[in-house]
Amino acid sequence: MSAGSAVRTGSAGAGPAAVGTTAVSADVHGVHGAAGRTRWKAFAGRRQLRSPVEAVEWASIPPGGVSGEHRHTRTEEMYLILSGTGELLLNGVAHPVRAGMLALTGIGNIHGLRNTGATDLDWWVIETLPPVTTAVLTGSRSPQGGCPVSNAAVFDLFAQRRVDTAGIFSGPLKRIEYVEVPAGGRETLGSPDAELAVYVHSGTGTAHSDAADDVALTTDTCLLVPAGSRLTVSATADLRFSAVTLRLPATEADR
Repeated sequence: MSAGSAVRTGSAGAGPAAVGTTAVSADVHGVHGAAGRTRWKAFAGRRQLRSPVEAVEWASIPPGGVSGEHRHTRTEEMYLILSGTGELLLNGVAHPVRAGMLALTGIGNIHGLRNTGATDLDWWVIETLPPVTTAVLTGSRSPQGGCPVSNAAVFDLFAQRRVDTAGIFSGPLKRIEYVEVPAGGRETLGSPDAELAVYVHSGTGTAHSDAADDVALTTDTCLLVPAGSRLTVSATADLRFSAVTLRLPATEADR
């Protein structure tokens, strides 16, 4: 990551707002109208976050499983493939996906996911509220022109290391970064005006903050870093994680 990255700067504050793993999940049937079972885990929702985020989740489908195609009419959604292989259906076009592939689906676009491999297909989900949806939920005036169709795109995050969402998303999800910390190394996370959602892909380590107990980091750990916090991640074995910047509204950032 670059020295000016949002996930590297911050000030003293609280520790992780929420911590979870995928060790325990729920079985959900018929997701988006598709037959079959989906394993699902909710890490956080609107009640745990100050940024306009609908949910931070994890999902998994078995070989041959499908998460049905559906149109996004109120949220912008990030899919980050964690393991397995499959096809992402984006506006009717199939894109082969594997670990590290990132899909950004804006308002008005249609997506779905199919497991074409021999093992479970797992992915990290962050669903956020664009300004037009926030305006409706808060009862304020909606932006002129209603809810325009926005963009959608697929990236290889593990290769690119950083993806900015400008021109694709209009809501709080501004950036996704892939970080590697070697054993014995450290990385400081935090932003004065954004929450961070972090997902550990592999390795072990500890997240330390002066304001909270240390958090053990292992594969498939998800944690949320509040705005204004400063969190130090120390790797005991080579640590790989992704960090998502979730910008606060101006009124929240000024608090």
